[in-house]
Amino acid sequence: MRRLPRNGSALFGLVILGSIVMLALVAPWIARFDPIKQNPRESSRPPSVDHFFGTDRFGRDVWARTVTGGRLSLRTGIVAVAISMAIGFVPGLVAGYRGGWIDALIGRAVDIMLAFPGILLSLAIVAALGPGLHNVQLAIGISLSPTFVRLVRGCVMATKENSYVEAARAVGCSDAVVLGRHILVNILGPVTVMTTVALGWAMLIATSLNFLGMGVQPPVPEWGADLALGRDHMRTAWWISAFPGFFIMFTILAINLVGDGLRDAIDPGLEVR
Repeated sequence: MRRLPRNGSALFGLVILGSIVMLALVAPWIARFDPIKQNPRESSRPPSVDHFFGTDRFGRDVWARTVTGGRLSLRTGIVAVAISMAIGFVPGLVAGYRGGWIDALIGRAVDIMLAFPGILLSLAIVAALGPGLHNVQLAIGISLSPTFVRLVRGCVMATKENSYVEAARAVGCSDAVVLGRHILVNILGPVTVMTTVALGWAMLIATSLNFLGMGVQPPVPEWGADLALGRDHMRTAWWISAFPGFFIMFTILAINLVGDGLRDAIDPGLEVR
């Protein structure tokens, strides 16, 4: 925590991410207009004092839809990462600590899942389950879980060979004590960094699926869905897609900057000086 504030890019990412999260949290009070209510008289108006980000082809305020849609986009990413950790953490822990046929079985299952690109696997799961926000969250969680399995497995395998783990076993500590007091606490750093990286991946996949119409359905505001709404009007009403796209870009950029900063703070040896 002392090293993290010294990283300028990480602080920059925290400021951007914090600002976007704050806008999403206070969206009901700063939106000014109903993000769903249509007003055909105000259709496709450019950015102005009355409509900061302009209006879409249905006359809905793009600023209101963007800040409100951030609540759904951010929540989708967080829930998806939580699901992937819940699915992948325990198998990775068991595979790394036990080894043997259990490790081989879990490893082959992970290899099969990793043979498919994350977005393709998510798309296949959503196609099987049907469109919907909860199905998108579950699909992304499943597609990202192999990454956590492999990370946790590798960290456990490296940590369990340390002398303090061997000493704990020598004095008669049970497997539960060794895992809880000597291994888990030493793998939380890499897992935390991986969580931030996975959050960026999850948001990118979620907005992509919503862009394709596999997630939230109109007229619910969401960055990916709103990006798709204006794709046929880029020449005449560029602002419909531009502002949701900017928010997606800056959010994922900020998450990656924070993840890099956490990595450097946890392991200063990796920092390029």
